[in-house]
Parts: sequence; C-alpha cells; structure tokens
Amino acid sequence: MNRPFIDVHHHLIPPRYAEVLAEQGFAEVGGRATPSWSPQESLGVMDRNGIEVAITSISAPGVHFGDAKEAVALARELNDTSAELCASYPGRFGAFGVLPMPEVTASADEAVRVLDELHLDGVVLLSSNLDGSYLGDPRFDEVMAALDARGATVFVHPAIPSIATSIGVQIPVFAMEFTFDTTRAAFNLTYNGTLERYPNITWILSHAGGTVPYLVDRFELLWFSEEDLPARAPKGARGYLSKLYYDTALSANWSALSSLRQLVGDDHIVFGSDFPFAPELATMLSVDAINERLGLDEALATQIRSTNALTLFPRLEGLVS
Repeated sequence: MNRPFIDVHHHLIPPRYAEVLAEQGFAEVGGRATPSWSPQESLGVMDRNGIEVAITSISAPGVHFGDAKEAVALARELNDTSAELCASYPGRFGAFGVLPMPEVTASADEAVRVLDELHLDGVVLLSSNLDGSYLGDPRFDEVMAALDARGATVFVHPAIPSIATSIGVQIPVFAMEFTFDTTRAAFNLTYNGTLERYPNITWILSHAGGTVPYLVDRFELLWFSEEDLPARAPKGARGYLSKLYYDTALSANWSALSSLRQLVGDDHIVFGSDFPFAPELATMLSVDAINERLGLDEALATQIRSTNALTLFPRLEGLVS
C-alpha cells in the first residue's frame, strides 16, 4: 500500500476571504474562476486521493488591495482562522500564515505572531506585491531577519505580476506568467544576496520552481560577467537554488520533474496539489503520476509523497505511516 501524501500546496478560502475577493472584483484569479472551498471539501479530496495532511495557505492575490490597515487586519483574521482550522481537525491540516506584504514592519510583526504565538508551520509569501516589488528586494530585510531568526519555512506562491495586463498576450496568467513570476522571485532572492544573508530560512517554490530549473545555467552566467555578484552571492546560482525545496503542483510530469531533478536532489521535492484552484482532477492526476504513471522507483515516490515534507515539518511524524 502506498504511503499517504503530505500536501504542502493546498489553499483555503474562508468565507471572509471570499467576501473580500468578491468586493475587490476577483471573480477569477490568474485566469481561473475563484472556487468554492470548505474544510469538508478539502477533506473529501484528501480522503479520496490518499492525502493525510494538507498544509494550507492563502493564494494570490494575497491580502493587500491598497489599504495598509485593512491588509494588516485581514492577515491577522485569516491567520487566526488557519490556526482554528488546525485545532479543529488535528492531524489533518497545517498552515502557512499570510503576511500583509509589502508593509515591512507589519509583516515582520505578523510573522513573529504567526510563528511564536499561533505556532503555524511557516509563512506564505507571494513572489511579487501590489506595488510591483519582488522577494529579494533589500527593503524586506526586516521581514527576512524575523523569519531567519526563527528558522522559518517560507512557501513562495506566484502572484499576478504587474506587467500581466500590459503585455499583448491573452494566455491566462496561471498557464504562463505564474511560472515566470516564481522564477523572477527566486532569481532576485539569489541575485540580491538574500539567500546568502538569511541562510536559516527554508524555502519551498511552487510548481517545480516555474522556469528556474530550465534557466538556472543561463542565470549562472552572470557570476562570470558581474564583478560584485560573487561577493554578494558567493555560492553561485546553482549553489543557492539547488538547496531550495520545490513542489509538484501542476508539475508531476516528466518535462518538469526531469529538469528539476537536474537541479536538486530527490530529497528536495515535495508534493503539492494546488487544490481548490486546481480542481480535484488535477489532484487525481498528480497522485497517479507519483504512484504509477511516471514509473518512479518506490524510494523516490515515497520521498515525494511524505518523507521529504517530514524533514521540513517533523511535528507531522507519526501522522503519516
């Protein structure tokens, strides 16, 4: 019998957040209709697909819609809801807390509350923010310092980039720009030395890192052409990016995984479903790919299902067998 899955890419859309999205005009996100969600819907999908634990997160567009005070209040409310969800269904849910980025001090303060008071499993950060800023911008060092001091796990989810409405391509954002935005964030974290300065943060990139595995060697060329870059980020592109974790959401296929496995060890790949923004069919296909369709050896399949995630979240040890 296959070992159950731990799903590190699983979204929640509590009623309050659904109300805010509707008020802000988000009938769809990234080109997909905003789905319904309830704990029971998640548990049903989990039970039908062999997922023992789901670590939930707020997806794009996050909590900041232009008003800083409202963003701070919404982040706190949603994080309290996430903590309540974990308490109500012990052993089935974990949670990444959301921060009111790009508000720096408020985000650092909420990170402290999420990790020290609510004891959630980490935080989710969007690749970019409403003002066009990206992870890796030095202005966010106060947030990074708070996370680094706590050895936090950070789940990076793509955002709808500010350029999405200005380029002359009508392809839905989730199909293309999401992957590029994750890549921009990961490269910026590396290029600006954030990964070097804050080595105690553990990072998980969505969707097999977007285009990171494919472009990493092209990115590496900068270390030979920019004199100050080796001092700022001495380990080089591969040295940093190969140490991050990558999930399989919408990426449990040979095209993505073969490229990813050229960059990272098999111990840095974790399972993600992207439910409910990706429908249950996507979860079914991902689970089948790991269990059967890709023909993975059992050691690798078991690592992806759960053992790699248990390294990141040892509190789950004993829940998945």
